[in-house]
Parts: sequence; structure tokens; C-alpha cells
Amino acid sequence: MEMEFLPFELRLKHRWAVSRGPQSGRDQGRTTVVLVRLRDGPVIGWGEAPATRRYQETVATITDFLGRVQAGRLSFASLADSMEYLEKLAPGNCSAKCAVNIALADGAARLAGQAVYDFLNLGFTEGKHLTSLSIGLDTPKKVLEKVLEANSFPVLKLKIGGANDRKNLAALREAAPLKTVRVDANEAWPVKEEALRNIEWLAQDPHIEFIEQPMPAAAPPRDLSWLKQRSPLPIFGDESYHHAGDTARCAECYHGVNVKLIKAGGILQAAEALKAARRAGLKTMIGCMIESSVSTSAGAHLAELADHLDLDGNLLVTNDPFAGLTVKNGVLSFAEAREEFGLRIRPRKSDPFD
Repeated sequence: MEMEFLPFELRLKHRWAVSRGPQSGRDQGRTTVVLVRLRDGPVIGWGEAPATRRYQETVATITDFLGRVQAGRLSFASLADSMEYLEKLAPGNCSAKCAVNIALADGAARLAGQAVYDFLNLGFTEGKHLTSLSIGLDTPKKVLEKVLEANSFPVLKLKIGGANDRKNLAALREAAPLKTVRVDANEAWPVKEEALRNIEWLAQDPHIEFIEQPMPAAAPPRDLSWLKQRSPLPIFGDESYHHAGDTARCAECYHGVNVKLIKAGGILQAAEALKAARRAGLKTMIGCMIESSVSTSAGAHLAELADHLDLDGNLLVTNDPFAGLTVKNGVLSFAEAREEFGLRIRPRKSDPFD
């Protein structure tokens, strides 16, 4: 087995900010991910590690971890042993481990002559899986422009938690008065009463579906449970839910959870997190960071385990180096993918490592 990794700068269609502020240069219209390529003979597996300030993972920490990985300890034929090795190498580093895990699953499925969704015994139903498109914090004028640009998407996700929340929602409704909207506060309101007041305001709009993470993940569970009991909208935990071990706590505090591969540490762990949440009676959602089609496609292979999808990371950039998964009118599809096996992706023009 050989492993290579490469920082790759993605260019955003629009500046990007959430309630925690601009994210790692995204206010300047760019963000960097680390691409991973595993190769064992003719079999290649692709992976990706987005850098994210929220989880203290930078390009430097990701490349440092990957630089310590002995590729000879990895195997497409034994994913469990490979992941056990990575876990023993160092704690944390979920984004870096996620990249390797996705690449391992990609290569293992290719070796088996299957798409990853079949390799995981999940399948993928064409025409069924609908993703939202995210609208970041911005001025009302820019929000209006972004919503008009997203006209073909039947579901939007509006980031809130800023000074212009009410004006931004009004701008969205000017362009799309009846469209289904999800809102994401990204831990904006530390006081439960403040969070409830804002949710009650949002609930006046009958086309708002749910709200993500209104309070900080570190808030006392009693406060989160208090809010869940009183909220007129379903509440989904995002920053609160990383892996299956968080299920019991989140079942007390939320109506649903947003699973992201980067938080879980890989596609296999994300699948377990989704299954555990469903067993606990939680609604499930698969989300993403701003990323290329490598990570977004990996998430889509788990779509049968989700009630909702927010797999739009690759749609927010202009220079996605991979192709495979497509989106038309918000519907995810692998029908046009040239690759039959693995993640069903391929480099768009040329291999970024060449």
C-alpha cells in the first residue's frame, strides 16, 4: 500500500460565514482540504480531510497526522485492522482519520467490484434522495441573490445567529415565499430562554422544517432537554453528535441528529452513528463541510440511513477536482457517474496528484 496526501484549495462561489464567524479564510472565498490517495497495485482509493476551526483541525494538524501513518499498516482487505491502527496512532484527528477511512472504503469496494453503498449493504435509490442547499450568513441583499440563484432547489438551509437574522429570513421569503427551509444556528444562543424566543419567532413561518444546534454543544444537558420539551420546532443536534457513543445523551436533548463523516472519523463510523440514532428513535440527517465531491459522495453512499440530507459542500465551490455524484433540482444521483465501483467518482480533468 502507498499513501499520498495533498492540500488542495477550493474556491467558493460566495463568501462563507456562520454564527461563529468566518471560517478559515472562507470569508475571502477559499478553503483548503487535504486530499488522500491510497494505492495498492492497480486499486486506488480516494479520501478527503476538510480543515475546520470548530474541531481544531487545520491543514497543518491533518498533514502532520497523515505524515505519521505507515501506509504498509493499511489494507483494503482489512478495514477494521486498519482503523484500529489509526486509532492507536493518536487520539482525535477525526478529519485526518476520516480521509483515510473513506479512501480505504473506496478501495475495498473497488476491490470487491461494488459501489460503496452496496459494499455496505445499503443500496441507493435513484430519484429519492433530496439535498438542501445552504445559504451562509450575509447581508439581506446577498441572501436574496443567493436564494434566487438556488431557485432549482426545493429545500434551503439558512444559517442564522447573526445581527441580520430577521432581515435575512425576510429576504429569503421575498425570493421564495413558500419554499421549505431548515435553519442552522451553529450554537448561536448560550441561554436557553433566548434560544426558545428565537425558535418561537422562527416557528411563525409555517414552512420552516426544523432548527439545528440552537445552543452550544457544551450547554448543560438539563438546559438542552428543557429547550427540547418546549420548542415548537424539531431540534437537531449537530455539534453535539459525533459518533454512536453520543446517542443516549442526544436522545434526551434533541429530536434528531446531523451526522457528518468528518466528526465521526469516517464513512464506516458515520454509518454506525446513523444506525444508533435510528435505534434510539432520533431522526437522522447527513451533513457535510465545504468540501469536494470526494467527501460529499461518500456521505451520499449512506443516504438510505437518513431522513434528511444536506450534502451540498461540492455545490458551494467552483473548482471541484472530482466528478461522479450529480445534483439536479436538489435530487442526488449516481446515474451519470462513469465509475461503477467504490465511491463512483473520478478526477474531473486530471489526477490532482499528477
